[in-house]
Amino acid sequence: MDLRQLVIDAWSWLNYKPVMADAGRPGSRAFPELAKTWMPPHELRRLAAYKVLASYDNNQAGQLADIGGDPGALERRELGDAANLVDTALGYLLGSEQKVAVEGAENADEETPTPGAAEAAAVQKRLREWADKELLTFRVQQAERAAVLLGDSVMVLAWNPEKQRPTLRVYDPGFFFPQWDDEDDDFPVRVHLAWELPADDDAGLKARVRRVTYELGPISENGEQDGHVDDGAVGPRSYPWEPGRESNLTCYLTDAEWLVEDLKNGETLDRLPMSKASFRVRPDGTELDRLDLMIDFVPVVHIANTIPDGGEHWGRSVLARVLQALDELAATDSDSSAASATTGTPIIGLAGARLPVDRATGKPQELQVKAGAVWQLGETGRMDALDTSPQLAELRARVDHLLERIAANSRVTAAGLGTLDATEVPSGYALKLALGPLDGLIGMMRLAREHKYRILFKMVQRLYQAGRAEGWPAGETLPARLAWAPHTPTDRGAVLEEVVKAYGAGVLSLETAVSMLLEAGYPIKDASQEVARIRAKAEQEAAARMAEAAARRGSDEGHEESQEENDGLGAVGGTKAVGKEREPVATVG
Repeated sequence: MDLRQLVIDAWSWLNYKPVMADAGRPGSRAFPELAKTWMPPHELRRLAAYKVLASYDNNQAGQLADIGGDPGALERRELGDAANLVDTALGYLLGSEQKVAVEGAENADEETPTPGAAEAAAVQKRLREWADKELLTFRVQQAERAAVLLGDSVMVLAWNPEKQRPTLRVYDPGFFFPQWDDEDDDFPVRVHLAWELPADDDAGLKARVRRVTYELGPISENGEQDGHVDDGAVGPRSYPWEPGRESNLTCYLTDAEWLVEDLKNGETLDRLPMSKASFRVRPDGTELDRLDLMIDFVPVVHIANTIPDGGEHWGRSVLARVLQALDELAATDSDSSAASATTGTPIIGLAGARLPVDRATGKPQELQVKAGAVWQLGETGRMDALDTSPQLAELRARVDHLLERIAANSRVTAAGLGTLDATEVPSGYALKLALGPLDGLIGMMRLAREHKYRILFKMVQRLYQAGRAEGWPAGETLPARLAWAPHTPTDRGAVLEEVVKAYGAGVLSLETAVSMLLEAGYPIKDASQEVARIRAKAEQEAAARMAEAAARRGSDEGHEESQEENDGLGAVGGTKAVGKEREPVATVG
């Protein structure tokens, strides 16, 4: 008698799937590519989980279940509920926009800027220019959709000597194979990006395995130096982001291919025979065999959708907790479709009917239920119709129940999915309470990414420094982060009223007030520039008021002088002022 294995790991929520039942070779029958000899055995469950999740995103879960032994799975209706849940969560995560923000840059335009504020503003400007050139918003969207759907995503940076800037690329997490010397390390010392290239008979190419390896190691003469820096250093070197401190650590890049037919059992990804490797060559002719990148970090950033459990490194998909509910929803949709067919075209039983006869065959013709059909019944004839409308109503109610369950358990909420009836919300406060789980979900997802994007921008700055790009002097890299817009609509009128009162009372600075308006969704492109414009306008208005006041004072003084002159002329020249009229003085003699 075989004993079933109970596996509890980061992908245990998929154990109910037949394709994941075999703990040793999960998904090998459904996904033949996972049965390759070069695949690391300990990575198979993760890779199989990615495949299963991708099938839900592409409405192919029924096909996957059919391979697992469910004969009726191919008839299951999949209407994009899984993809809708992923896209909705992704939209709330990203918000309306994302910006690169450097700490301290918002204080650069103050009357008395804080120390380092000008440098922070300059770095922020250069990073935003890099983000525009590298289509950062587009890359973030690519990476984050994979992270929300699969639980993980990978971004890779590389210095481009021709463009004179770091380039950013997004990779499928199924190509990502990190290796830790110690499981307690925060970052792996070696990272493989590997995938299989199919055979191309027209080009005469056989099936190959391509592996790109980034590895930290001591500086040695065996490593060739990258072309963007040429200081001829062998041994300890001083990196521009840590001047005055020597390091014996560097990152090596190896990009090679192996023929699949040359690989034997046991020669897994981390044990591929280097003697059979074919190394790739850069356009400048440099062979990518332990190429010294002249940096002391691995330029690969792994983004997890959730905060990993202790001892784990992988995130969890937004679909993880509701995958079985999505299966139930697809099955109920299929049943509802079948019930609606019998409701619209019911099953009818006839007794005592005269069936028309086919003249060619002499056999009774099959009756069809359609508009305008006339059936002749005898004196004792009877027609009975099967009414399935109560069952259809029950199935539709069950669909609504499942959608509510999915919304609640995924924490996206019915209000977040847009299925909440607006008439059921008595007030804005009630809506805020309804969106509470969604706020917690997005807060947790953004927290899981906060540190990773800080690392990404630190790497960008250091690659600029290592490439000796213009405008990037040596020195410590400044902390930068990815600033997200609010994920839900805010009451902009209430925020504006609060800001006006608080700033008018002097309990908020102008910078904080503008930041609050920016977070509320007001069309402010740059907080520091907006502060500068507000102050410039205030200074202009103050100068205009001072000029008007000075003009009024000058006019009043001129009027007083005129009055004094008139009074003097009346005493000497024989006239006197009486009100607004002047009367002649009587002469004597």
